[in-house]
Amino acid sequence: MKVIKRDGHMVDYCPEKIENAIMKANAEVEEELQASPVQIKNIIKYIEKLGKKRILVEDIQDIIEMKLMSIGKYELAKRYITYRYTRELVRRSNTTDQSIKELIDGESEYWNTENSNKNAKVVTTQRDYLAGITSTDITRRFLLPEDIVQAHDDGIIHFHDADYFAQNALHNCDLINLEDMLQNGTNVNGVMIETPHRFLTAMTIATQLITAVSSSQYGGATITLTHLAPFIRKSKEAYIKKYEARKLTKAQVKKFADEDMKKEITDGVQTFQYQINSMTTTNGQAPFLSVCMYLGETDEYKEELAMLIEEFLKQRIQGMKNENGVYVTPAFPKLLYVLEEDNIKEDSKYYYLTKLAAECTAKRMVPDYISEKVMLELKKNENGEGDCYPCMGCRSFLTPDRSISLGNISKAKNYVEGKGKYYGRFNQGVVTINLPDVALSSDKDMDTFWSILEERLELCHRALKIRHKRLSKVTSDVAPILWQHGALARLEKGESIHELLHHGYSTISLGYAGLYECVKYMTGHSHTDNGKGKEFALEVMQKLNDKCKEWKEDEDIDYSVYGTPIESTTYKFAKCLRDRFGVIKGITDRDYITNSYHVPVFEEIDAFTKLSLESEFQKLSPGGAISYIETANLANNIPAVLEVIKFIYDNIMYAEMNSKFDYCHECGYTGEILIDDKLEWYCPNCGNRDHDKLNVARRTCGYIGTNFWNKGRTQEIKERVVHLDNKEA
Repeated sequence: MKVIKRDGHMVDYCPEKIENAIMKANAEVEEELQASPVQIKNIIKYIEKLGKKRILVEDIQDIIEMKLMSIGKYELAKRYITYRYTRELVRRSNTTDQSIKELIDGESEYWNTENSNKNAKVVTTQRDYLAGITSTDITRRFLLPEDIVQAHDDGIIHFHDADYFAQNALHNCDLINLEDMLQNGTNVNGVMIETPHRFLTAMTIATQLITAVSSSQYGGATITLTHLAPFIRKSKEAYIKKYEARKLTKAQVKKFADEDMKKEITDGVQTFQYQINSMTTTNGQAPFLSVCMYLGETDEYKEELAMLIEEFLKQRIQGMKNENGVYVTPAFPKLLYVLEEDNIKEDSKYYYLTKLAAECTAKRMVPDYISEKVMLELKKNENGEGDCYPCMGCRSFLTPDRSISLGNISKAKNYVEGKGKYYGRFNQGVVTINLPDVALSSDKDMDTFWSILEERLELCHRALKIRHKRLSKVTSDVAPILWQHGALARLEKGESIHELLHHGYSTISLGYAGLYECVKYMTGHSHTDNGKGKEFALEVMQKLNDKCKEWKEDEDIDYSVYGTPIESTTYKFAKCLRDRFGVIKGITDRDYITNSYHVPVFEEIDAFTKLSLESEFQKLSPGGAISYIETANLANNIPAVLEVIKFIYDNIMYAEMNSKFDYCHECGYTGEILIDDKLEWYCPNCGNRDHDKLNVARRTCGYIGTNFWNKGRTQEIKERVVHLDNKEA
C-alpha cells in the first residue's frame, strides 16, 4: 500500500508511524484513558484490511480518530486531534527554515542549480534567494488559495516567480523605451539624467538605466540599438566641428572624424559589454538583457545603426575574457538579429552584416534570428498592419498592439499617433499548465482528457487573475524608473498603472509544457508525425488559444499562449509525474519533460524539417516561442550557417542555433565539455570535473546558461541530437 502525503509524494505504508502517533497522544492522557497495545494493533489491522493500493495520509488520520471514538477513547481521540492540528500548524508556519539552511550550507543541489545564470555561493545571489524564500512562504500561506498551492506542489500547474510575488510591484519582462529616456531625459534615484551629447556617454547611461530597470522587475528586458544610433551622428558632428575649427581640408576633416568615430563606437560597445556583464541587479545576477539589431526600425539613422550592429557582432565573436584571460562565450546580452530584404540576399546592401552574424552564431551561439517577413504576416495590429519587433527577454512576445485607438495611455514622450507601440510595454506574469499530467490523468480517454484540460485551464485562469489583481493595486510611485521616468511610462506621481494592464497594452501568459509527452501518451505518436499525433497536438494548442481569446474578450486583459522555458521546472514536472503515475516508458522515464512545442531532443530529425514543422506551432504560441537546432562546430563552415539563416527568413518567425565552444582551465582545452552517464561534466582532454575550472555555455531555454544545471536539464542537454553537421553542408 502506498500513502499519498500532503505534498503529493507517495511513500510506502509504514504501520510503525501510526503506532508512534497514537502512542504520543496516549502519553498526554491518564493511564486508564489510554488505548492498549492490542487496540492500537486492531486499528492498524483495520486500515490494512481496507486493501487500498493508495490512501491519503489525511484519510488514515480520519480513520484513527473514528476508531478511537468507536472504542470509547474520546479523551484520547481529542488529544490525537489536537496533536494532528498542532502538526498542521507547524507545517504551515515553519516552511522557510529548512530552505534557508540548505541555501546557506551551500550543499543543496536545488539551490546550486536553480538558475544557470546565478551562482548561489555569491552573497548578492544568496541575498536575492533569501528574500525569495520569504516571498514564497508568504505567497503560499497568505496570497494564494490552497487548491492553487496544492496544484503547484503536485506539478499540475506552475505558478511562476512566487519568490517575487509577495511584492505586488514586480512584473515580468518588457521592452525598455530607451529612446524616450535618452532623448527626453530621465531620473534615477532622484538624480536627473539629461540627454547625452556623445555616443560614448549614451552607451554608459544606457547600461545604468538597464540595470535600474532590471532591478525593478524580475523578468528579462530588451533594448534596441536603433535608440542608440542617433548618438553616433551627434559624436560625428562634434568631431567634424573640432577638425573644421583647426582649418583642415574637407578630406582631412572626414578622415580624422571617421577615425575618431570608429574608435568611439569600439569603445562604446566595449563599455556596454563590460558594464552589462559586470553589474549586478537586485536579482543577484547581471541584467537579463536582450539587444535587438533591426535595420528596418529606422531610415534616418540606418548607416549609423549598421556601424553599431557590426561592432556588436565583432566584439561578440571575440568573446569576453575569463579569469585566466581566455576569451569565452558570455551569457549576456542576448543578441537578436532581424532578417529583412536589406540583409538577407547576397547582393543586398547589408548582407555583410548577415555574414558577420553567421560567424558570430557559429562561435558564440548568438545572435538569434527574427524573420521580418514571417512576423509581418503573423503580427497584425489594430489597424491591420503587420508589425515587427523583438521579444522581451528570451522568448516572450507582446501581442500585436490593439490599444492604438486609445491614444497615448502610457504618456510616453516619443509616442507616434496611430502607429503600433511596443517599446514601453510589458508582461504581467506566467502560470504554466503541465500537459502530460492532463493526459496521464485521463488514462487515454479522449472525453476525459478534454474535460480535465478544461478544469486545469480554469485553474490557471484563476491563478493568472490573482497575478493581475495584485499588480492592479500598484501606483507609479513603487518604481519611478518604470512608471514615471520613461522606461515603461510617464505617469504622474501616485497615478495607478491600472490602464496599462488592460486594452491589449500589456500581456499575461498562459504557459504550457510537455506537448510531446502529452500527445505521445494520448495517441501513441509524436506530434512530429505529420499525421494523427500532429493533428491532436494542433487541437490542443488551438484549445489553449481559444481559452485565452475567451478570457480576453470577457475581461479586456491580453491573455496569450506562451511556450514556457521551464529551466528548473522541467525537472520538477518530471519528478511529479513519476510520483503520481509511476514510470511509463517514453513518457515519465526521464528526469525532464520537453519544453513547449519543441521536437523532443532525442528524436532524430534534420534541421530544416525541424524548423519547418515547429513553425506551425509557433503560430499557435503568440505570447512566446522560440525554435532551435543543435549543430556541430560550424566555425569553419559559415556557408552552412547562412543556409539555415536564409531558411529561417522564409519559413519561421524566431529561431536560433546551438553549438558548443567550451573551455577547460586545467589543460586549456577548447571545444565541447562532455557529460558522462552519471550526468557529471568533464573535460574530454584531461578529465577535469571541477565546475569552478570549467567554462561551459549551453542554450537551455532560449538563453545561454553558464553556471551549470539541475539533474533533469543536464540529462536533457546530454541527450540532444545534432540536427546539422558538417557532412550535410
